[in-house]
Parts: sequence; C-alpha cells; structure tokens
Amino acid sequence: MPCPELSGYALQPILAVRHTHGVAFPAEVGFRQILVTGPPGVGKSTLVARIGGWSEEGYLDLTQKKWWTSQALTLRPREIHLGFPFIGFAKALAVFDQEWLAGSPPPRLECERIRLPPPKRFFFNPDWYRRYVFEFLLPPEESVFRWRTERARLGTHPVDAHLTLEVVRQQIQVYRRIALYLHHNGLHVYIRQGMDASPMAIIETGPHPE
Repeated sequence: MPCPELSGYALQPILAVRHTHGVAFPAEVGFRQILVTGPPGVGKSTLVARIGGWSEEGYLDLTQKKWWTSQALTLRPREIHLGFPFIGFAKALAVFDQEWLAGSPPPRLECERIRLPPPKRFFFNPDWYRRYVFEFLLPPEESVFRWRTERARLGTHPVDAHLTLEVVRQQIQVYRRIALYLHHNGLHVYIRQGMDASPMAIIETGPHPE
C-alpha cells in the first residue's frame, strides 16, 4: 500500500480519557501499551519521564522482519525512534540520519516496504494489534523549531546543528504520514500536539490508498 496523503485525514479530540501524572491518555489504553514516538525535539523523553515510563530510548526499523517482536518493545511505556523506508535507500533511515538530512529535498517515503504484524488467527496467538499503542507526539512546526533552536545553544543534541524550519517541517510530515499509514492498517495510533495537550484520534477524510 502506498503512503497516504496528508490531506486525507483530520484529527478529533478523544473525549474519554484518564490521567496519569497529569497527562491525559485515551481511557481504553493501558499504561503498559504505550510507545511514544515522534521526530527530534518534540518532548518524547520529557513525557515518558513525567509519566514514570522506561527511561532508555529504543529504535524500531519498520522494514525489519517481525519488528513487533523486537526487544526494544519489551519495556513500556517508552520512547521509540522509528526507522523508515525511503526511495533510493536499501536500509531504513531515521529522520535525523545524515543520509536523510543531506537530501534536497529529503528522500520520499516508500511505505510499501513497511512490514505489518500478522492478524491474530488462533486463541494462543499474540494479538499484536492490541499489544501496542503508538502515541505520535507532533506539536506545531514553529514550536518545535523554537525549542530546538534554544536547545542548540546548549550543544547537548547534535541533531539540532544547522537546523532550519523546513527540516523540522519535513520531519514532522514524515511522522504524520506514518501515523496515518499505521492507523489505516489497523494499528492503534493517536496523535498528541503537545505534552500538555489532549490525545487526538485520526479521522480519515479522503479516499483510501490502493
């Protein structure tokens, strides 16, 4: 299935929520299901620390065979960096990898190479679609650019070097498209537009990609 267009969805507030350490989560989501992801500088580590999650970051290559069984997903909630398939690159790239950043424009997603978990068919099979819930932390682009510019002055995060608003915009767009792709394929996904913001459900408004 090709990558969906960003114009094909809208966001709707999730009304049924519960609070953990002052952060609102969908009421039906279990604490140990949560995987927080998003581009650099959006507040993933801060959010995970605030709710008392696992402190170490993980990495998940969505093109890898059986990524849903990765040890990086064993301890939850936690922060997960994602590796994506891009046209012209045999291996998955993160949006902070130099190969992705060097492109002008950056390389395009190739969603057809993303692997998806098998559906639960028998009683004793794991239900991968219920085991994980992906929270995509995606604040407004201008806010992320401002935060990362301020952070760059401290020199603590090399990913903030030579940052531009366009790079931030492109990184957020990649994550938005992946969020919609995973949602469309049945994984449990929601979007948060800031750490203190309420979770938002994805509502598809356009035609489904074939």
